[in-house]
Amino acid sequence: MTRQLIDLSHTVEDGMITYKGLPAPVLCDFWSREYSRQFYAEGAEFQIGKIEMVANTGTYVDSPFHRFAHGKDLSQLPLSSLADLDAVVIRAAGVGRAVDRSAIGNVDVRGKAVLIHTGWSRHWRTDPYFEGHVFLTADAAEYLRDSGAALVGIDSYNIDDTAAKSRPVHTTLLGADIPIVEHMTGLDQLPDRNFRFFAVPVKVKGMGTFPVRAVAVVNT
Repeated sequence: MTRQLIDLSHTVEDGMITYKGLPAPVLCDFWSREYSRQFYAEGAEFQIGKIEMVANTGTYVDSPFHRFAHGKDLSQLPLSSLADLDAVVIRAAGVGRAVDRSAIGNVDVRGKAVLIHTGWSRHWRTDPYFEGHVFLTADAAEYLRDSGAALVGIDSYNIDDTAAKSRPVHTTLLGADIPIVEHMTGLDQLPDRNFRFFAVPVKVKGMGTFPVRAVAVVNT
């Protein structure tokens, strides 16, 4: 049996836009290699990078604090809700913009990371990515909550319909302490079930969202 690691994350790059209306990250040297040479012996040099960005950059996880003032922040999320999760993929490409409860079918989601494969990541870093994206409906979110999903991810611009300001999917899932991972990619490379999922952010206090390196572990 071969163990394969599959990267499900977008690369964070200087100047890229993840969410329309939010600033792009700025990446630069805090210490360049040339500058650092004055502090070290001849032949030794180091680079110390600097990044300025909003938390909603690249592939990221939302904790309950993102939506609720008294919800768990990133530092309070248990690792068991983010790492080494049994996972399943719901194939929702081609079902229309609104992915409703019927798309989930009879898939067992209890205790699992549920990854919604819409195919929308093909538009990443193009103008179509920001308009008319695929999203989860309120009834699908309620079903996932009531069925015991541990985490829900999607390879789209937002798990909610951004044309509606109520954000029912974020409200339902984060209200039940179910983390959300948005802007995923590579879900077409995964089997439908029987793999493990990881999406662990930096342990930051007082913040509700942060980029992750989302990874699937597949035994082939």
